[in-house]
Amino acid sequence: MKLSICSTRELNSTVKMTKRRPLCLIAFILAGVLMIACCTGTNSSTIIPAEVAELRPGSGILVGYLPREAVPNSLKLLPAHPAGDSAAFIADQEAFRATRSLVDTPRWTQAFKDTILKFPQAAEHFSCVLDAQITEELTPNLIMLMRRSLTDAGLATYMAKNHYKRTRPFVLNKMTTCSPEEEAQLAKDGSYPSGHSAIGWAWALILTELAPERADAILARGYAFGQSRVVCGVHWQSDVTEGRVVASGVVAKLHTDPVFRAQLEAAKKELADVRAKGIKPTNNCQAEAAALAF
Repeated sequence: MKLSICSTRELNSTVKMTKRRPLCLIAFILAGVLMIACCTGTNSSTIIPAEVAELRPGSGILVGYLPREAVPNSLKLLPAHPAGDSAAFIADQEAFRATRSLVDTPRWTQAFKDTILKFPQAAEHFSCVLDAQITEELTPNLIMLMRRSLTDAGLATYMAKNHYKRTRPFVLNKMTTCSPEEEAQLAKDGSYPSGHSAIGWAWALILTELAPERADAILARGYAFGQSRVVCGVHWQSDVTEGRVVASGVVAKLHTDPVFRAQLEAAKKELADVRAKGIKPTNNCQAEAAALAF
């Protein structure tokens, strides 16, 4: 991590001073050593941990990069969710009803696939748009970026979730979802904002930094990942939209963390190496593209 830019002018100025003041020679030497360290990056004390503890033992969810007090507060960040008699809520209902025509279509199947947040399966969500295989063996830093940022983005939604306790669309409308086995748990969890959408959009923003030449495709996939929650019937459109706002705040905060920045750079090199070797995704990218275009 570079702390400053080495200046030849400053070094030359210091050399002139040593001609007039011999005692400045020591200062010159020390300054030179520090500047060389600066330019080579050898002064960085940032160490990427080899192992990260789980948030809860046995959960498979890792501790995030941000301490709890640094996670953006969604209750302060977002407005209240749309009231039941508002135009915004009418729009939410219309969006929900419009997606009922997608039940049992390829888009419905894709929405179910997008519910998966457990690794290693979750790594496949963006492998097609990255045009690379993403695995623990090939891209351990990229996997760690996704796993830890998942926690940061997910936790950031809970101040608002727990405060508003918004009823989910499938509960209010008494309809099924693309993941019926999760319905009992989801019904107890606040709908606003969407945690899945925050996670997916955070991943999209981070991965765009790793492969900026594929930014449009990555962001489109991150957007579709959030829309899958509307298609599935487990979130209102406004839940998803505000989830992306939370994600943007989280990613901005993540850039203040030195471990995140170091891991971002390491992941960038990993991804470039995988793509240079032509190691392609193993999932059916054509089917995914067709489903998302449905």
